[in-house]
Amino acid sequence: MSEIETPPLQQHPKVWDPATLVLLVILCVFGAIIGVQLLVSLGVTPNTAIIGAMAAMIVARVPLKFFGHYRSVHVQNLAQSATSAATFGAANSLLLPIAIPWLFGRPDMVVPMFIGVALAMLLDGFLLYKLFNTKLFPATGAWPHGVAAAESIKAGDQGGKQAVLLGIGIFLGALGSFFKFPTAALGTAFIGNVWALGMLGIGFLLRGYSSPVFGIDINALYIPHGIMAGAGLVALIQIIFLMRGKKDDAHDERAAAEKAHAAKHGVEMPEHKDEQIGRTIGIGSIGFALISVLIAFGSGMYHHMSVGWLIAFMFYAAFAAFVHEMIVGLAAMHSGWFPAFAVALITLLVGILIGFPPEALAMLCGFAAATGPAFADMGYDLKAGWILRGNGKNPAFELDGRRQQFLAASMAFLIAIPVVAFVYQDFFSQGLVPPVAKVYIAAIQAGVSFDIAKSLLIWAIPGALIQFIGGPSRQMGVLLATGLLINNPMAGWAVLIGLGIRIAVLKIKGPDARGPLEVLAAGLIAGDALLSFFSSIIPGLRHK
Repeated sequence: MSEIETPPLQQHPKVWDPATLVLLVILCVFGAIIGVQLLVSLGVTPNTAIIGAMAAMIVARVPLKFFGHYRSVHVQNLAQSATSAATFGAANSLLLPIAIPWLFGRPDMVVPMFIGVALAMLLDGFLLYKLFNTKLFPATGAWPHGVAAAESIKAGDQGGKQAVLLGIGIFLGALGSFFKFPTAALGTAFIGNVWALGMLGIGFLLRGYSSPVFGIDINALYIPHGIMAGAGLVALIQIIFLMRGKKDDAHDERAAAEKAHAAKHGVEMPEHKDEQIGRTIGIGSIGFALISVLIAFGSGMYHHMSVGWLIAFMFYAAFAAFVHEMIVGLAAMHSGWFPAFAVALITLLVGILIGFPPEALAMLCGFAAATGPAFADMGYDLKAGWILRGNGKNPAFELDGRRQQFLAASMAFLIAIPVVAFVYQDFFSQGLVPPVAKVYIAAIQAGVSFDIAKSLLIWAIPGALIQFIGGPSRQMGVLLATGLLINNPMAGWAVLIGLGIRIAVLKIKGPDARGPLEVLAAGLIAGDALLSFFSSIIPGLRHK
């Protein structure tokens, strides 16, 4: 990837600059409305980060001095951060969770759920902000959609061969998307971890062809859910070992150099990253526990449960929310997919097995579903900012920019809250609810049979083994389960073809081909995202 040079004393644009603030507020309102509309109509939320960046690029071309402010790639980065945060925050973190108690027939539980998930969304963003560029979620991780946003912004700013290559990628990405070929998956294969993406592709193919080829519906047998449960448990253990592991000398030297550089320019560095991981996870655990208490008492759950069951619910809800967040974040970092809906269903199934009453299950499912999307989405945005700010070469500038991105995303979340509060009753009264919420309600009403419980336990074993063998850097078990949970065999072919192209090109051309490959990948992902977005609001843009 080409790099943008950042002068040592360069000041990062501030969210509160009047010109920046006006643009961000408009994009946040737009992003929140688009997010809830698309979730209830299509069942999914598109990544709108590139839309925010494009809006800033277009406005920057207005031949007036005031609009020249938006030519900064860092302002455009703030724009894409705010837009995507508003979209995922409003749709996945707010509207989806409150639809669950509404469909359950308990509108009185909607407000306590809304308050709880709004706080969980804000906590989500804070945790990723603090964990980004640590051993758990390194800035050098793939974060494919972040790379796509950064390369798009850079190409618009620099022009030249990079812009041409990106333009070719965008055209091919949009063309493939038009004919319903997942070009974003193809592009992701040029960026992410080969082992992780290989397992993801295999998972896609097994899920897509198990029924027509082998006559086995692995989803109906809850095989993917069991594999994810086992892989997720091992992933959690691996996270704990990473927190408690020995410090790397090279890492320590790098941290000392960053601290000296920041001190020279008057910027306060945070504590050592290893210490920061433990402290941040501690804050997150306590925060989720307090939110679970608020949800339990605010919804009157104590009327349906004994003291012992109430305490068990609060502990399990906090644990499930935290695990959901970690798994979704790891999957997003390595592959660009985050199976938030499916992992929330797994926490619900385990809750049913434990024996929580239906009212508690509805609140549990909504709380778990709220965590993860905002967490993963901010990872993409911070990755884009990290690239645009020079890949961490100027630590003081990087920290300042990351802080501004966090403020932009937090503002987006705060704007999404009143937007959803204003529209949800009108939407729900018309039957406009996220489709996946109906799946959760059906699971609560049906319960879990002995056969389902047995399948979950049996298939958790290979999931755990694959995750253990792959280790924390590859996340092979989590990514295999992610593929198995998503019925998209074409994405499996796209990923494996992309990996084949990537390996062949690097073998023939050498390491120097990595940069052009990543720029082309960014174009493929951006082109797919752009056509997906516009076809969702303008019917007829896709080939039937």
